[in-house]
Amino acid sequence: MSSLEHLLQPIKIRSMVLDNRVVIPPMGTFLSNEEGMVTEAALAYISRRVKSGAGLFIQEITAVHPNGRTLPSQLGIFKDDHIQGLKKIVDVVQRQGAKIAVQLHHAGRESMYHLRRGEAVAPSAVPSLVYGGMPREMTLDDIQEIIRSFGQAAARAREAGYDAVELHAAHGFLLHQFLSAHANQRTDEYGGPDILQRARFLIEVLQEVRRRVGDDYPISIRISVDEEIKGGYTAEDMQKVVPELARNGCDVIHASFGTHGSPAGIIQAPIEYQPGFNVKLARKIKEVVSVPVIGVGRFNDPFIANECIARGDADLIAFGRQHLADPDFLQNAINGKFEDTNKCLACNQGCIERAMFEQKSIRCAINPETGQELIYPAEPAAIPKSVWVVGGGPGGLTAAYEAARLGHKVTLFEKEKETGGQVRYAAQAPYKEAYGDWIRRLASKAIRLGVDIRTGTEVTDKMIMENRPEVVILATGGEEIIPPIDGIDLPLVVTALQVLGGEVTVGQNVVIIGAGLIGMETADYAVANGCQSVTLVEQRPKPPVTRASSHGYMLHKRLRNAGSQQIYGAEVVKIDSDSVTIKAEHAEQILGPVDQVIIAVGMKPTADLVRMLQEQGIRHYVIGDAVKPRRIIEATEEGARAAWEI
Repeated sequence: MSSLEHLLQPIKIRSMVLDNRVVIPPMGTFLSNEEGMVTEAALAYISRRVKSGAGLFIQEITAVHPNGRTLPSQLGIFKDDHIQGLKKIVDVVQRQGAKIAVQLHHAGRESMYHLRRGEAVAPSAVPSLVYGGMPREMTLDDIQEIIRSFGQAAARAREAGYDAVELHAAHGFLLHQFLSAHANQRTDEYGGPDILQRARFLIEVLQEVRRRVGDDYPISIRISVDEEIKGGYTAEDMQKVVPELARNGCDVIHASFGTHGSPAGIIQAPIEYQPGFNVKLARKIKEVVSVPVIGVGRFNDPFIANECIARGDADLIAFGRQHLADPDFLQNAINGKFEDTNKCLACNQGCIERAMFEQKSIRCAINPETGQELIYPAEPAAIPKSVWVVGGGPGGLTAAYEAARLGHKVTLFEKEKETGGQVRYAAQAPYKEAYGDWIRRLASKAIRLGVDIRTGTEVTDKMIMENRPEVVILATGGEEIIPPIDGIDLPLVVTALQVLGGEVTVGQNVVIIGAGLIGMETADYAVANGCQSVTLVEQRPKPPVTRASSHGYMLHKRLRNAGSQQIYGAEVVKIDSDSVTIKAEHAEQILGPVDQVIIAVGMKPTADLVRMLQEQGIRHYVIGDAVKPRRIIEATEEGARAAWEI
């Protein structure tokens, strides 16, 4: 515990005393209903997060105006009808000993929902960085209306019992848009070339909020210290603004960075970024103000956070996605069991990307409880059953762990020599070793719960018929597709999994057939292991790995910087001993010299036992890639749900 002495130290902010310096920052869950009302699902999610023991819980983005929502299911505080539900949130948090703030938010132009309806507003008529739609420029009357909306929302927050409020002036939303010269091209008193001129709207919002909540009530402001876009404002610019915020009643600066339109998705930093990578920006803010500063930046380890506070980089540390991956991480660390913690992989599959691209409520790829707290079974099963899990990838291990947690007798069979499935190969790609750590930890936890893991064992029809388990969960995954190409059997042709698995050495001049995630990560691995030239050939006309995802952006950037060639809309016609012939735009092209061809065209499901299970009337579930090759999140969620339904 002494090694966390700085992180666990109390801190007082106006009338609010926090038990420690750990912050649960605002993360959009979209667990509310279509009117922004609090639901039982939202309360269950919040209750589970607060069990971490964090000193301060900042409630997710909460809309101050009906036309400022990112989605209709965003939590609202723009009418008095919201107060009763918000009081329930406050009660859930405060009963567990934590303090709670609500983040007051207006999306401005960064709302696909309002852009499509022609209702989005912004400082200027400049297209959204994320969605491309055009907002309407705000009039002076609009500005005054939104200022009043923030003040009224703050008053409702105080009435509901919140310990503090936070203004969301970061990440490209409305208050940030006024600060940004990209979004704010006004020539009146709310715009101009000087960032202090552009800060007028934020300062007036702050003044109105302070007027409505009184002098003793804590106000935090979340800012993007550095805009992280070409030609955007810098940390040095923001150092001019934050003293004015402090002078006008701001008690805490929540020092974030970037916008949702910044390259590399930096505000939802992928695995490439180290924990705490951007806490230096919090230190820059501390140089110019005396109010407490919250540091952020992919924190998933409380010991690293403790060091940051000890150095004076920040006064408090926000753990966002880590609270989704494992809300017990802090207690594990305090009790000397941090090795049991599932560290966030920064994959963004269930949180950021699920919300932004799929418009769905929150999940976590490695913690199926997140966002499903209402259906997550806490008590053991009434009747324990004998359960066989066939396949030891992420879906199978999750199913085995969850079934054992619920009291079932579980045997897991894996035909390979070790568990992990496709994750074992993915973990070999640059920056992704944490995936291997996670899958090994999951297997270890399953064993400790009594799961009998039998590797090197392929399950047959005969085994099942002789032993007749009561339930079988098929997590047999997929197998590599080998396309029927002339020359596919030549010695220079290998598969992506052979390369990533270390069976074969990477060549010097490589052609990879397939530019999906496996192909891209194999190319990344090849470059990192000394390959001189890499060419990816993809049949689809556009990159299957989108640059809009954080990890995808980083992959494309690294391969571009390494000089790799990516050819889309191309078909491989023939493989020769030292060349590959492709057809693109109705013309043939010979790629060479080539000393290795890597097949990475994708996977196909393997679920050979299904027919026998159906014929024998044995209860069974098919999950993960055995249904259809997809991501970790689908495998783990389906594995967990199968175990919960037994």
